[in-house]
Amino acid sequence: MKEFAKAFYKSKRWQKTRNAYAAYVGWLCEECLQNGIYRPGEIVHHKKKLTPDNIDDPNIALSWNNLELLCRDCHAKKHEAMRNRRYSVNSLGKVTAIE
Repeated sequence: MKEFAKAFYKSKRWQKTRNAYAAYVGWLCEECLQNGIYRPGEIVHHKKKLTPDNIDDPNIALSWNNLELLCRDCHAKKHEAMRNRRYSVNSLGKVTAIE
């Protein structure tokens, strides 16, 4: 866990959001479920990565639209895919991921 996120992940507001979201989706890994596999979810994952700039924005950090419940294997795959992502820099110097 990144140092800037430790207080957030220990907060009551995150714990409440995480538990409510997991219960709402039935405690099953959403990725596995899409493939017809019933496997318990263990990690509520942020689709849009939390950063020091957005961690205090509840529309990103606490919004159910930015969350998914994953098993450990699917969570590891998501992070591996992010590590292997390629990036480009546009003429204004903005870094963007290549899909």
